[in-house]
Amino acid sequence: MDVQAFYVTLKLAFVTTVALVVLAAPLSFFLAFRRFPGKSLLEALVNLPLALPPTVLGFYLVILMGPKGTLGRAWGALTGGSLLFTFIGIAAASVLYSLPFAIQPMKAAFQKIDRRLLESAYVLGLSRTATFLRVVLPNSVSGVAAAAILIFLHTIGAFGVLLMVGGSLPGETRVASIAVYEAVEAMNYDAAAWMSLAFVPISYLFLLIVNRLTREV
Repeated sequence: MDVQAFYVTLKLAFVTTVALVVLAAPLSFFLAFRRFPGKSLLEALVNLPLALPPTVLGFYLVILMGPKGTLGRAWGALTGGSLLFTFIGIAAASVLYSLPFAIQPMKAAFQKIDRRLLESAYVLGLSRTATFLRVVLPNSVSGVAAAAILIFLHTIGAFGVLLMVGGSLPGETRVASIAVYEAVEAMNYDAAAWMSLAFVPISYLFLLIVNRLTREV
């Protein structure tokens, strides 16, 4: 079993989950309660990674993160290095790839909050930011936790996007899903079987937790 690949996978899942909970919660709040022209266009854009094949999304990320791409040039100017084939590169790709899995459950949880609570908070003089932090989040803990678990599970199962953006560098970008694929290609079915088996109890346990949390939302 490729223990190193599992370490990279868990580290990537943790980084992606933390980043998306922090970034997607305000965006979900905005989409849940604000009406504005073009809202449906923004929501479709946010959910686009659900519809695109992972390799298509990976291709466009390679273009953006490459030496001639917008993100690649900006990153190179700041650090002198490359985004492609690095852990930071696959983390950025993972955040974009899993964004819908953060937005949808959090938005659904936020929309179930009684609007009278928000109106009371505004009447008492709380700003939108203070209302979000002191009213919305405390009343949506289950929804945010469910979103975090879905992000984590989606990340540990990611394959095509990560392979295109990061390749398979041991200890850097080789995650467990890629290690399983390479083991099968090398006809090392024993290693592939053990690594695949390790996913089952982890995924099953987290799905049980999600089911319980979503019943409470």
